[in-house]
Amino acid sequence: MIAAIKQAGSNTRGLLAYLYGPGQHDEHNDPHIVASFAMLGMPDPGRDPDSTHTQLAHHLDEPVHLRNSEFGRKITDHVWHCPVRAAPEDRHLSDAEWADIAQRIVEAAGIAPPGDDLACRWIAVRHADDHIHILATTVREDGRRPKLHDSGIRVGDACRQIEKDYGLRQLKKGDRTAEHRPTQAEMHKAQRLGWEQTSRAWLQDRIRAAIPHASSAEELLAYLQADGIAVKPRRGPSGDLNKDGEQIFHPGGKIAPDLTLPKLKARLETTAPEEHPTARRNRPTTPWHQATDALDTLHAGMADDTHAQAHITALGELIEATAQKAPAHLHAELRAASTAFARAQRSQIRAENQAAHTLRKAARDIAHTATGPDGSALAALLTALVWATIIAARWHEAKNHAHQAEAAHQTVHHLKTAADATLRPVVDSLAARQPSDQARGTLAHDVRAAIPDHADRILDDSAWPALATVLADAEAGGHKPHQLLKEAAAQRELTTARQPARVLITRIQHTSRNPAPNLRAEAARRRSTARWHFQPGVPGPMPATSTTHRGSGPRR
Repeated sequence: MIAAIKQAGSNTRGLLAYLYGPGQHDEHNDPHIVASFAMLGMPDPGRDPDSTHTQLAHHLDEPVHLRNSEFGRKITDHVWHCPVRAAPEDRHLSDAEWADIAQRIVEAAGIAPPGDDLACRWIAVRHADDHIHILATTVREDGRRPKLHDSGIRVGDACRQIEKDYGLRQLKKGDRTAEHRPTQAEMHKAQRLGWEQTSRAWLQDRIRAAIPHASSAEELLAYLQADGIAVKPRRGPSGDLNKDGEQIFHPGGKIAPDLTLPKLKARLETTAPEEHPTARRNRPTTPWHQATDALDTLHAGMADDTHAQAHITALGELIEATAQKAPAHLHAELRAASTAFARAQRSQIRAENQAAHTLRKAARDIAHTATGPDGSALAALLTALVWATIIAARWHEAKNHAHQAEAAHQTVHHLKTAADATLRPVVDSLAARQPSDQARGTLAHDVRAAIPDHADRILDDSAWPALATVLADAEAGGHKPHQLLKEAAAQRELTTARQPARVLITRIQHTSRNPAPNLRAEAARRRSTARWHFQPGVPGPMPATSTTHRGSGPRR
């Protein structure tokens, strides 16, 4: 059950004319009052032919008129409007049941607190089987205004309890991070002009598409302006005109809660952490490989809540960047994945954006790359994105973020579809040159030794011949199949993998793309690194000065 409190209005009679009218498409049937602040003597134009909209409006507005005459300052925001709609699959509710529901909602909102004889005047009009409209005038009988702060949260909680009490479809509790629903005016305008989405939804898509390209708020605004979007600093981007042809500016927070300018500045303008000297070795050759490596660190970054939120936000940017740069036949699925994950990106937990710099940089590098990925690199990245999104979903579930977890699961579905489409030709190509029976037998022994708990599922997977080819190629490059298998299995658990051999293919291809490590060279590098140390108060590394000289005593 959804109760959507509308923006305060000033025309009681005008709203009544709509509620008792035929509707936009003659969808209103038998409009009548099912509940009100005082049923006795209440004018009901739907059931009483002698009652008019004007009479009912005057009856509801009487405390407003009295206050206006007493204080001399006209109130113009006194009309409270809340449609309450049942789910399509819910059973038919009687007028008496809708009356009880309306009473519980006005009590929760603060319109008519229980036992308050001086509360606001209100009515509930039913003109369809599946919903009612509650209209109230927000001046109490004693002339005071009701306390409606956070009324949406209280009404939402009341709806969740109503769903349980009436056996209706149970929706998830809100957490104040959802996007603003489009208004009727926005939806009607989009329909009238033949737009596929409302102006605010269009703007949100454009802003989210621009974020991976920017490293600061100024760059983001410049990117949006270059995309033809008018921007007014600290007010938000615009792409709409009013009836007089004047520009309409939508504040970023009204487009989505995470798109305010301060939040975007905090998200984009983070300082890069200092890179460890050894981190430059085996640097990925393409942004696609770099992104896959960055995702490998996601699980470790989820231990702290503020870091986890930062990584999930940056994960959404990486999904968006991948959607922009992936081959055309994957655009639809990846765009759907990015759109779905927008809801999973934000929660009430504050993000420590610095923690996700590596992941955000990977998204930016992909957004700026001019070359597309090869099939194996894209397959590895998409498979890693699937696993990263599963991790995000589990974190949200652990935190009871129901809406975010559901959005993450929807994203997983789209990413899996794209990953399967990408991996299919890669697997076919690998299987076409599978190693000999004898070599496959040896590699199967490595599988059983390295991953005994999942060996049967891996060897029974239709992708096993392709995995055997990957292992044989890696072995020819100097890698040890047994070690590669153990490392790949440690990167993600295989219990929930539908086709574990396919998961291992992308992981091992990604890991083995670099030459096998030379143990002698690695030992020499460690000895060389050990010759440098840091001294307190000295800003950089200092050459080590030995105090002994090959057994000959201290140097002089």
